[in-house]
Amino acid sequence: MKPITKEVYLKWYEDMQFWRKFEDKLAALYIQQKVRGFLHLYNGQEAVLAGALHAMELGGKDKMITAYRNHVQPIGMGVDPKAVMAELLGKVTGTSKGMGGSMHIFSKEHGFYGGHGIVGAQIPVGAGMAFADKYFETGGVTLTYFGDGAARQGSLHEAFNMAMNWKLPVVFICENNGYAMGTSVERTANHTDIWKLGLGYEMPCGPVDGMNPVKVAEAMHEAMERARRGEGPTFLEMKTYRYRGHSMSDAQHYRTKEEVEEYKKIDPITQVLDIIKENKYATDAEIEAIDQRVNDLVAECEKFAEESPFPEAQQLYDVVYEQENYPFIPHRL
Repeated sequence: MKPITKEVYLKWYEDMQFWRKFEDKLAALYIQQKVRGFLHLYNGQEAVLAGALHAMELGGKDKMITAYRNHVQPIGMGVDPKAVMAELLGKVTGTSKGMGGSMHIFSKEHGFYGGHGIVGAQIPVGAGMAFADKYFETGGVTLTYFGDGAARQGSLHEAFNMAMNWKLPVVFICENNGYAMGTSVERTANHTDIWKLGLGYEMPCGPVDGMNPVKVAEAMHEAMERARRGEGPTFLEMKTYRYRGHSMSDAQHYRTKEEVEEYKKIDPITQVLDIIKENKYATDAEIEAIDQRVNDLVAECEKFAEESPFPEAQQLYDVVYEQENYPFIPHRL
């Protein structure tokens, strides 16, 4: 595994701080009705992404696919955050020209394949992407993320079975944040160790501390190397937590404020910052400079998104039909 150095800790801190602040801004814009539809925030789960990125080979070789809580993952993989925010505001400068919105961020160039609104739909799709990597011998690995609620979908079992049969280079990752919308894990099955679902397929599997990026990086590295050796998939259960509701419309009556505060004691950003301070990787002034860079970049993203235009009505046709093949479609409305 790539060493976890001073530079890695500083990058983790800046990245995770930016992801958190970026989504805090999205929450504020949602309240102002500038972000429409649904908005599912990642606050609290940042270590799962930070650790995974450390283990990945970026630039398009390794791929990632996830559900609708998908705003910061493409940013981590190299997508311009201004384009991500513009997409959430429905602007033409967004990653999907403003047509996908919150739940459908995509970037083939950077190896990020969504953003899927149908619960569990991305699980077999991720297995299919891994099949392509095996068929074309790209050496790439697909990270397929889903939540604890999606772990109850039948498509998971079909995908697990085929992935093991064909030894596909895929890592299945359940981000278990404790609640499927507002339903606790304890109420959805007679067991709470979701990782044990892999045992029925003799798939390597296990739990991971999803609040610690080091633990995530170690587990992801081992799983991805296994896939690259042609030994097939791994199933990891990242035990994490979200500080906000399932979506912005979630009143969170199913949990107490005390529970949220207890998890904040092991906040991934705080954990990384503590290590930075203990090892004197940065002075207070340098940490303040990082925080200022983060705030400035969030403001830059907001300005870009606010000032970008909405799509023209004609785009409704342009993104669906190929004009040459459908001459009956009017060129202009």
